[in-house]
Amino acid sequence: MIVLKATQDKVLSVLQSVAGIVERRHTLPILANVLIRKTGPQLQLTTSDLEIQIRTTAELDGDAGNFTTTVGARKLIDILRSMPSDQTVSLESAQNKLILKGGKSRFTLQTLPAEDFPLVQEAANFGPAFSVPQKVLKELLNQVSFAMAVHDIRYYLNGILFVAEGKQLSLVATDGHRLAYSSATLDVEVPKQEVILPRKTVLEMQRLLSDKEGAIEMQFAGNQAKFSFEGMEFVTKLVEGKFPDYNRVIPKNHKNIITLGRQPLLASLQRTAILTSEKFKGVRLNIEPGTLRVASNNAEQEEAVDELDIDYAGDAIEIGFNVTYLIDALANMDQDMVKIELADSNSSALLTIPDDAAFKYVVMPMRI
Repeated sequence: MIVLKATQDKVLSVLQSVAGIVERRHTLPILANVLIRKTGPQLQLTTSDLEIQIRTTAELDGDAGNFTTTVGARKLIDILRSMPSDQTVSLESAQNKLILKGGKSRFTLQTLPAEDFPLVQEAANFGPAFSVPQKVLKELLNQVSFAMAVHDIRYYLNGILFVAEGKQLSLVATDGHRLAYSSATLDVEVPKQEVILPRKTVLEMQRLLSDKEGAIEMQFAGNQAKFSFEGMEFVTKLVEGKFPDYNRVIPKNHKNIITLGRQPLLASLQRTAILTSEKFKGVRLNIEPGTLRVASNNAEQEEAVDELDIDYAGDAIEIGFNVTYLIDALANMDQDMVKIELADSNSSALLTIPDDAAFKYVVMPMRI
């Protein structure tokens, strides 16, 4: 009988960090399980959905023995959650079963053989490693992930493009109607590498990354990416295909420029969005020297008009947008001011942060 002991909160936090990718229903029943490998006091947990694999290691109390098994991840989490956080729990492996004890409770769980667990075959030739603080990567992901496509037939849009070149890491996402770009400086020079991370990987990374300064190390191969942080190793398949040339999409010389408060603009759009039609979500922006008027109407002939005072002396422009695309961008920024650059009513708009070239957001106009 080989035993591993720890408090409930310690085991649960390690387990939850890897369990996000576990599908409840899968064609392979073993993929609903977590692979548990105990080596002395060290506990290693691995989960997989055949495209992503997450592995984490923790030091717990235990005897010198080793065991390896797989057990249902969700059931194990549900049992641990039902216990007090300071409760000491023990895991024992015995004859195709995993026994979990805590206080006066005892649970006997069915296991599946560890050798049947399909581990992701890691690429042999990863490129050079580079790193950024976790906090930086989390911010970059938050600034662009909302522009990813969902279930688009152009499968290469259902994810985020990572471009590492020189001392810069850039992330780009687009669904064909809007494009978000964000970049940060790296600590080392790297040769140019471009990969597309799948949507599920991006959402899981956002869940796992913290606001800590600690570094996250990245390596890219032809068909895989590997991320290492806080005792965790995250390997994912990449999306194959050619991402659109984002540099051609970002407007360069728009001459009509408005700088205004992000929060007042966001509030104005949220108010007028209430009376947009369910299907099209269109709002009209009338921009004249000194005034920005936001207007919407719907099939019931209801309308909303909202005015903001702006510092502007350019052309008078009337332009329509999907209000959701504007709200998404503004809600995912945390700066006080936003800069909007326009050419005319038929050209895409560029949203940026004043005096900061790291973030760009392009949104196509909409005929209303």
